[in-house]
Amino acid sequence: MNKDMFTVVVNHEEQYSIWPSERAIPAGWESKSMQGSREECLEYIRLHWLDMTPASLRK
Repeated sequence: MNKDMFTVVVNHEEQYSIWPSERAIPAGWESKSMQGSREECLEYIRLHWLDMTPASLRK
């Protein structure tokens, strides 16, 4: 797998991050099925993470 590829991940608070694709996703995070370059993943996050307030505070 290309070491310059990343996966978009999200945690239980609906907070987004990117993670190197060749590494296992850490506990507490899940894949959003978006993989690409760092820039592509960050653009995906900019388009989809509209409210940065943790989910527990929005409820």
